Amino acid sequence: MRRIRHLRFALLFVVACGRAPEADPRIVSDFTHILYGAVRAERLSPAVASRLFAYAEVGLYAGLAATDTTLPRIEGRLNELPTLPAAGAGVRYEPTWVAVVAERVILDSLMRDALPTVEVSLHHFADSVLATRVASRFFRSDTAASRELGTRIANVIVQWAHGDGFDSTRGRKYVTPTGAGLWVNDDPATVYQTQSLSGISQSIDPANPTAAARPGTLDDRSLILGRTKRSTNKTLPAANMAGVTEPYWGDNRPFALAKWDECPAPPPPAFSPDSGTPFFEEAREVYNVSKQLTSAQRQTALYWADNGGESGTPAGHWLSIAGQMVGQRKLTASQAAWLSAVSSVALADAFIAAWGYKFRLNLIRPRTFIRASIDSTWEPAIPTPPFPEYLSGHSTVSAAVAGTLTGMLGAAPFDDSTSVSLGHGVRRYASFNDAAAEAGLSRIYGGIHFPSGNMEGRKLGACIASVVLKRMNAGMLRAER
Repeated sequence: MRRIRHLRFALLFVVACGRAPEADPRIVSDFTHILYGAVRAERLSPAVASRLFAYAEVGLYAGLAATDTTLPRIEGRLNELPTLPAAGAGVRYEPTWVAVVAERVILDSLMRDALPTVEVSLHHFADSVLATRVASRFFRSDTAASRELGTRIANVIVQWAHGDGFDSTRGRKYVTPTGAGLWVNDDPATVYQTQSLSGISQSIDPANPTAAARPGTLDDRSLILGRTKRSTNKTLPAANMAGVTEPYWGDNRPFALAKWDECPAPPPPAFSPDSGTPFFEEAREVYNVSKQLTSAQRQTALYWADNGGESGTPAGHWLSIAGQMVGQRKLTASQAAWLSAVSSVALADAFIAAWGYKFRLNLIRPRTFIRASIDSTWEPAIPTPPFPEYLSGHSTVSAAVAGTLTGMLGAAPFDDSTSVSLGHGVRRYASFNDAAAEAGLSRIYGGIHFPSGNMEGRKLGACIASVVLKRMNAGMLRAER
């Protein structure tokens, strides 16, 4: 098969006896890559990003499955998902068209307030795939029927999405509980920074200091490209390090879990400011680790933080890993889409569960406790996120997706190049679970979680992975190449 070098979204065709060419698996990995870039540009919080990923990936897979009776239908595997439109008899559908149109319509709805540059990048990807498909001399499909089917599938998924509880929490007020051992957002303003986004404008939004421009922090590039999002954006709210991130996220409808706390988690160690108690000693461990942090440990903390406060991590990082498996494991398009759909469901449910526990327990963060009880000048290696400590979101989500990937691909070494654009090299891991363990430990190195938050988060994530694999009946993918 001849490699097409000069067209980024070119498709590989399997040509035999006039048969319609198979979908290129790179539509899944490229789509995942571009969507993560959009999430970074929009500066979505991790929880909001996880929801967007899940609906988009489910839509992409549903589009492929609609025209292939050998693929498992996704209805009946996800909570309250209605029956999706099916292919009509006697119509020659183009699977890629159906899938790409479906995800495009979904994103047009769920990202209707996106930056113009984000909209252009997503549309350009979809248009490039569709145009290249039509340009093939083997193309014999009904494009109108394929577009219509993809649109109908997307409309059902969009309506399903609007019933998950997200819309009802937009603008809902939250009053942070007060008391000994309870979380407060006390990070200093110096942790906030601007990010270069698009050539629209540079402004200051006092309601969201995360996005504020400050004297002495701007360079030519940021003055030209920087653009601050309005804090009133309801469909795509930017992460606000000075606020509270999604306190009602646990109220959202899970995708596969029966309810957000289906997987149980024990309470954290009892709060105590007294030396020798389990809670105090956990804080002392975090403090001691920070004082002896090696260069490798610091790099690990930064690696899994991605671009803290300005990216949809760890949701985007783990979906990026799933996307990289398309090439590393030589998956077909349908396998790649199924892997991404199941993985995105696991990560979305992991966020719902973790956030449910976080705001039920409202546990204090290490920075607040250590500065009050051990060292009043102490600062963690990375900024503390604006939500309670227990359980660790990184640990929960990482274990959930790692367990899902292991269940579908097995335990084997892999390479992760997710953070190359942020200055990190490619990392080699012995297994997905090995990477998840490092992701959880990175939050101890970063000084933003206690050991119990990490360990119990990993247990919670493993439970979620098991439930998602069972509910979605997702087993090991067979090698087909």
